[in-house]
Order: sequence, then C-alpha cells, then structure tokens
Amino acid sequence: MRIPAILQALLIVGFGASIASAQDRIAGSLTIYAATSLTDVFEAMEAAFVEAYPAVEILLNFANSATLAAQIRAGAPADIFASANELQMENAVESGRVDEAEVEIFAHNRLIVIVPADNPAKLQSMDELADDGVLLVLAVVGTPIRAYTDAMLASHNGDYGEDFDERVLRNLVSEESNVRQVVARVALGEADAGVVYQSDALGAVADQLITIPIDERHNQLASYPIAPLNDAAAPDLAEAFIRFLRSEAAQTILAGNGFCWPAILENAQATEATLAPTLESTDEDEAPEIDCEAATIEN
Repeated sequence: MRIPAILQALLIVGFGASIASAQDRIAGSLTIYAATSLTDVFEAMEAAFVEAYPAVEILLNFANSATLAAQIRAGAPADIFASANELQMENAVESGRVDEAEVEIFAHNRLIVIVPADNPAKLQSMDELADDGVLLVLAVVGTPIRAYTDAMLASHNGDYGEDFDERVLRNLVSEESNVRQVVARVALGEADAGVVYQSDALGAVADQLITIPIDERHNQLASYPIAPLNDAAAPDLAEAFIRFLRSEAAQTILAGNGFCWPAILENAQATEATLAPTLESTDEDEAPEIDCEAATIEN
C-alpha cells in the first residue's frame, strides 16, 4: 500500500532535521540529468530535498538515458547523472566525466504491459501481443526500456515459439523517443498496447490504463545507477542529494512511485510474489506493494 502522505511528510521533516543538526546550511544550484522514467519520482525527491535545504535550487533535465549520456560525453554541464541502465552510465564513465568508483545503484524497476482502459484489442495475456492486427508502441532502439523489452520478448520464445519476439515486433506501429511517450500514446488510445516500467503505470494515467503483468521468469530487473560528475559545479550539493537517496524518506518516495530500492540479489530465488502487480486502485493514497527483493536477472 502507498504510505500515507502525512507519514511521508513526517519522514521528510525528520530527514531535514537530522541534516540541519549535522551540518551547516547548504545553498546553491544543483543540475541533475535523469532518465525520463524518473520524472515523477525525482520531482517528488526535489520537493523533499528542498524541504531539507530551502536555499537549494534543483534543475532537472529529463531525457532518455542514451541522449543524456551523449550530452555528458559532449561536455554538457551537470552535477549528477541518474541513468535507467548501467550501460549508459558506463558510457559516461568512459567519457572521463564520471568516476566508476562513485557509481551506485539507488533503485530498481520492473516491466509491465499496458493497454488502453477500453482495451479495443481485447488483450488479456502476453502471447496475444503477437496476434495479427495488434497495434504495438515501444520506445526506440537504443533506450534502456527498449533493451529491457527486447530481452523480455526474446525470453518468451521458449513458451510461444522461437520467433515469438519477431512476430510481436511485426506489430510495431510506432517507436517513441522515451517511455513517457509510450505511456501517452497508449493512454490516449492511439495504440493497443505498449511495454513500460511498472512505475510509469501509476499516478494520473492509472485510470486510463489496464495493466497485464509479465511472468517473473521473463520479466527484467531494471537497475538505476547514479553518480556525481567529476567536474560538478556543486560537488557538495551532489553528495548531499545522493546521500538523501539512501534515506528512509527517499525510500518511501521510491516505493510510492512504483520503484524498489536495491537488495542483495546473489542467490535470491524468484517467486510469484515478485510479479509486477495489476493496478486496479486509483486512490492517491493507495498503490500496489512493490517488491523486487527476490527478483533475479541474468546477464
């Protein structure tokens, strides 16, 4: 269940109080480059962080992780990079602007299939994505969400035929530059289905969508790495924000937005309990309980 807003507020106030008692007031501007799928949760993080540091201004730049990594490689000014996969963070490391030792995973996410609320194609299960006439929309090749999606579809080949992924992709009618645009196209009824992160099916769009869970054997565990830039204009602020992401207040915000914080995955056993849930409630004080702790990922 989503943690009530009053409890979130108390956690945030408590975090701010602990920081105020531990160090001097911090002021300045912090520029964060973050993956599009982090839009809602990082806007909530911004509000919480500024509650703790009222003299701080946070500038958020959202785009797909590949675009952000390319901008960082080209020298774009930023203090923090938060990617939706480790590959694009590795690209930032290779550029020399990020120290590999400073990279850490701060959140995980899962995949889910979405269809419009009126479900015009009458889709009920994953195998039906390969049916003739289904209008599918996905993110463009090169984005983290597309890499996760392609791996997930290929994983189903053993269940639905060795060319299942190819048959699904034949139904592709549009490739969007980021996952939020996939959500928008489906929510507006411009496509029969799409594949997004489970966090993207929450919030204001929830009542415009129906979700189809993906079997745990085939789902993908998306990892979100974050790191300060070596040439950050505000290194102290970058350190403070990343430290905040480890706090109880931040974990509450992550869970409330459909993410789960990192867990030790070695020797973890996948269970049916970790399936991405079907989202039925649109009550702003309720959300499905997100559990990625038992999830496993190959390669």
